[in-house]
Amino acid sequence: MPQDSRVSKRYAKSLLDFAVEKGVLEEVRSDMALLEKTFKASKELVAALKSPVIKLDVKANILRALFANKVNPITIEFVRIVAKKNRESIIPDIARAFAGLYLEHKGIVTAEVTTAVALSDDQRKKVHKFISTFSNKVELNEKIDPKIIGGFIVQVGDKQYDESIANRLIKLITDVIKNPYRAKVSSDKRAEG
Repeated sequence: MPQDSRVSKRYAKSLLDFAVEKGVLEEVRSDMALLEKTFKASKELVAALKSPVIKLDVKANILRALFANKVNPITIEFVRIVAKKNRESIIPDIARAFAGLYLEHKGIVTAEVTTAVALSDDQRKKVHKFISTFSNKVELNEKIDPKIIGGFIVQVGDKQYDESIANRLIKLITDVIKNPYRAKVSSDKRAEG
């Protein structure tokens, strides 16, 4: 794990613990989601935070102007402290780390389901039922990838269940190539020819 990633996670954990202690976890979670969304939408903002040319007080003013009236006072004070410690460049990473720690704290399993087309409500219920074998609390992220042709791929933590048609075709092709009968027939035909 890179150094910045460990530092980001420590900051995120401190914020999570403090938010729990103060009884504002849901508000802070919402705030951190807003920060993460804002950073994802603006590469210029991320570049400004990482720039050694832009002075610290200017960066702090930018962050204050963007978020002061939109987030809990605890969140804005946290951002101010991080900036004061000259760590403003990792605020986007802290926001991402916070999201993961929040889910972990709540016992929520994140699952990503990839399908060739959007899931219907009935299919979504079936996927939820399948994933609920891992946890009662599931956050489902849906992705569409036409390359899988059909079926689905479910990623839960470090486990992946690939029931896509593309994967089945690959397995079928691999089986045909490895089939010893096919290889014998091919060698017999070459011997005859």
